[in-house]
Amino acid sequence: MDLPVRPRRVIARPSAEELRALTERMPNCLKTRHGNVNVQTRVVARSKGSTFVVTDDTTLHRGHATITRDEGERMAVVQDEYIRARDMVVVDGYIGNHRTLRTPARLIIEAANANIAAMQQCLYYPLEQGDEARFEPQVTVIYTPNLPAQGYPNERLIAVDLERRITRVFNSDYFGESKKGGLRMWNKIVYDRGGLAMHAGCKIIPVDGRDRVALIIGLSGTGKTTTTFSKQNDSRPVQDDFLAIMPDGSIHATENGCFAKTFGLAEETEPAIYRAVLKPTSYLENVSQKDGELDFFDTSYTQNGRAVFKMADIEGAGDARSIKKADLLLILNRNEDVIPAVARLGGPQAAAYFMLGETKGTSAGGAEEAGRFLRIPGTNPFFPLDHSLQGNRILSILRANPMEVYLMNTGRVGGGENDARSLKVKIRHSSAIVKGIAEGTIRWDRDPDFGYEVAAAVPGLEGDDGLLVRPRALYEKQGRLDEYGAIISRLRAERREYMKTFPRLDRDIAESVS
Repeated sequence: MDLPVRPRRVIARPSAEELRALTERMPNCLKTRHGNVNVQTRVVARSKGSTFVVTDDTTLHRGHATITRDEGERMAVVQDEYIRARDMVVVDGYIGNHRTLRTPARLIIEAANANIAAMQQCLYYPLEQGDEARFEPQVTVIYTPNLPAQGYPNERLIAVDLERRITRVFNSDYFGESKKGGLRMWNKIVYDRGGLAMHAGCKIIPVDGRDRVALIIGLSGTGKTTTTFSKQNDSRPVQDDFLAIMPDGSIHATENGCFAKTFGLAEETEPAIYRAVLKPTSYLENVSQKDGELDFFDTSYTQNGRAVFKMADIEGAGDARSIKKADLLLILNRNEDVIPAVARLGGPQAAAYFMLGETKGTSAGGAEEAGRFLRIPGTNPFFPLDHSLQGNRILSILRANPMEVYLMNTGRVGGGENDARSLKVKIRHSSAIVKGIAEGTIRWDRDPDFGYEVAAAVPGLEGDDGLLVRPRALYEKQGRLDEYGAIISRLRAERREYMKTFPRLDRDIAESVS
């Protein structure tokens, strides 16, 4: 096995059993009464402020923090020297399972943090018989969770070298840096091949003897996983977190498993995820635990508890290779005021709301994002190029491969959590909306303020629930139309200014929010 580093000892392609044994030796590993393991980490979220693209041409990566190639080389030497005195685990596998886009991927990580290797092994598609000898990784993550990066924010560094397709991670023991490290580089591979990587789930919804394929994009914490795994007409989840859509409209999966948030997890509301999380083969990260018992509602350590499990542990999961094209694109945000629980988008407007990526940040993005109002294009913080390219690419793909596009608010309507007048969009509400979208049973009216279509009625949403899709009616009922109008004016102005920050963006997209 030819490696770009020279460790003291290499544990090459260990089995799942070997990785579990190594994980259980970790001092911060807890066993649960369900037979799985729960590792408590120092770092509890992605380190966005410590993530840098290695490049001497910053114009290609507008909107991203960068370091020079010389600095990247200097830090690579620091990491390589450290690794010479360490035992390292090497995990190989594939991002994607379709041969036309299947990408060989490798993780090299300290054996002292074997849980990360085990979790990544769950998400990689495995090598097939005969692959071992000829396997050559196209993307590599070299990961030293216990090596401080002197001079960088929090002494952590995620150095993304897209030219060499190597990401180096320093001083974070949070699994998300491994998962996103490979997928961030894969984003560029897909873009270079004419497609677009999407931070999205995918599900197949049967309707009247035919299948409707839905893509669900959303920033972590907006309900992307929940929406993907919720059931409508015996729907089948296909992918949880990342996929590619190509110029011909074909859909490609990335991962053989799921990295799910566990906060608030309950069997009554999310039965498929709940049962998978409690299987002995799952790996947990930062879930509250006492005497072997898990508490998915205790946030005293972090709200960003996580679990990794295989797609095979989800009953009735589908395979992306069976999909020809997508029918529906659902853009999730978590808002709190005048955004309806669902709106239908058309033409360049669909690409515009894709670019807006509006939502309220959660603990998954770290302290700098939690609770803040965010705009992240494509809800994809892992796209490593100029974000204008995302908007232009999705517009060209939608024009060549028409699909229905919807905006879904999974937060609240009429105010924040502490406002007694506001209404919460619950899982059952979103599920009814997805069902109505798939079946074509929602009646639509044009919204005079934003130009998209809002639902006149959704089967299953009656009484006050019906006001979730008609914010103007809610504000009018409560005598708050002046407040409603002020929010509309502010949002429209802010969106116009935001679009001006993308000079390379197609004018049709930018002007569709004016």
